[in-house]
Formats: sequence, structure tokens, C-alpha cells
Amino acid sequence: MNTATACLECFGRMAQREARLALPDDEAGRRRIAEAWEDRLAGLDLNVPPPVIARHLADTVAEVVVELGGCPADYYLDDKRRDNQAALRLLPGLQARLDAEAAKPGGHPLALALELAIIGNCMDRGVDLNLDWESELDALDRCVDPAILARFSAETLTGARVMVLGDNAGEIVLDTLLVRQLLARGCDVTYAVRSRPILNDATLDDAAEVGMTRLCRVTESGVDTPGTVLDRCSPGFLRLLRDADVVLSKGQGNFEALQGSMDGVYCAFKVKCERVAAETGLRLGASALIRLEGADRRGVAGRWRS
Repeated sequence: MNTATACLECFGRMAQREARLALPDDEAGRRRIAEAWEDRLAGLDLNVPPPVIARHLADTVAEVVVELGGCPADYYLDDKRRDNQAALRLLPGLQARLDAEAAKPGGHPLALALELAIIGNCMDRGVDLNLDWESELDALDRCVDPAILARFSAETLTGARVMVLGDNAGEIVLDTLLVRQLLARGCDVTYAVRSRPILNDATLDDAAEVGMTRLCRVTESGVDTPGTVLDRCSPGFLRLLRDADVVLSKGQGNFEALQGSMDGVYCAFKVKCERVAAETGLRLGASALIRLEGADRRGVAGRWRS
């Protein structure tokens, strides 16, 4: 998915938010970030996924901070820790719900774990949509496409190599429930995180904090963008991606990065902007489970050979 002009308003709000985080007591410095971002944006090629533009924004903020004599930081670190801890507090109750689902005649704990993991995608600092993830967990509405869910279930059987592309901190806690279900089905699971802090996306530190590293193989994708942009992935990660039997992509940023670039990927996320709502045919705020079809695989194959 390329970056549409409709995305630019969102990036403007993101620039203001990141400027406040980086320079909370420096109004002049925040104006300097706004000016630098406008200058940079004017020269960018928008025929790239929105996560690539988000990296340019983060780099602009860091450059201005250095220019003003400061030191760039992970400005979302406190947010990530709060979300991880909030989700961890709910984990025992959610696991009990999964255990009850598994004990029911005809229960489908994998489906429930997937729905819970999608609700975890509400924890996203890159958008302005206000989604109350705790309330959604309490009032879970099974609404993902049953046909795609059935296909995902049929493909995640004993011996299947499953690659889960993680997205946000906090969300990664709910992803542990899904990973446990996949492991219980006999799948070989690898969970991918970002290689560099960007927004509130999960990194290896988050995976260790919430226990994902004790559950399954965790790998860095090599990307520094809030989405798995294939030409920014490491060669080693691309080999793992190529060898996976099933790829589950979490989060809207990963959907934006992979749409049109890779076939057969299951995308699980919350719909958080009108453009993605139009692309998917789903309402704003809906839980999405989509299987990408019809991508041009030649470019992907070329990257995999690198």
C-alpha cells in the first residue's frame, strides 16, 4: 500500500505528538521540528507504504533534537512499559477464558485467542483512533471472517512452521496467548519484533519482559519502521519468512507494508483509519482477519535471494 494524500494529515498530527514527547519544554524546538518535517515531507516519494514515511518522521525528530544539543531517545518507552504491565495483569483471567473455551464441547480456543490478540492491536500510539481495548476484551464480539478463520485453523496443524509478525508493546502480551495455542497444536512458532525503537512497537526487550522469549523463538526482523517493509528486512529474517508455512501479520502497519508485496499472508489487526476501512470493506474500529491474495511475488522472491 502506498502513502495517499489522505495519510498526510495523520502524519501531521503524529509530528506534533512526537515533538511534544521529544521537547516537552521547548516551544521553539517543537516549531523547528514542524518546519523540518514539512521540508522533508515535500521531497519524499509517497509511492512507499506509510510505515516508511513514519521512519522519516522519527529520523527528522531525532535530527532536530541533536541539532539542539540533545540526545535522541525512545520517547514511547514509558508507554510501552505501562501497556505491557497493564496487559500482563489481565493475562491470568484471559487464560482462564481460553481454558474454559477449550473445555467446552466444540470449543475453539485458537479462534478465541486470535480474537483476543486482534483486540490487543488497539494499543497503538501511531493513530488517533481511541479504542478501549479493556472494554473490548470484556464484551468480545466474535466477528472475524469465519471462512478465513477456518483456513487459518486448517493450516496451523502439527509441524507447521508459523511466523508471527508482531506489532505493538502491550499487544505482544495478548499474542502470548495465541502463541501458546499454536504451540499446543504442534506448530513450530517464530515471533518477529522490530530491530529499532519506533513508536510503541515491540522490540526484543518487550518480548523478554512479557515472557515471549520463554515461549518460542523470537527474532528481530531488521526493520526500523512500524511495519514489516520487506526491502528493509535483514537477509536472515527474509530466509525465515520464506521458509514459513504460515505467516500471521499483526497490526495495521504490517498490513500496509505487505499488501501488494506478499501472497498468502494472514493479517490480523484493528481497522484504524478511513483509508484502510475502504481498502478492506470493514468499518472503522472493526477486527480484521484478512488473507492477502494476488501480490506480485517476483519482487519478494528477489529480496529473499539477497
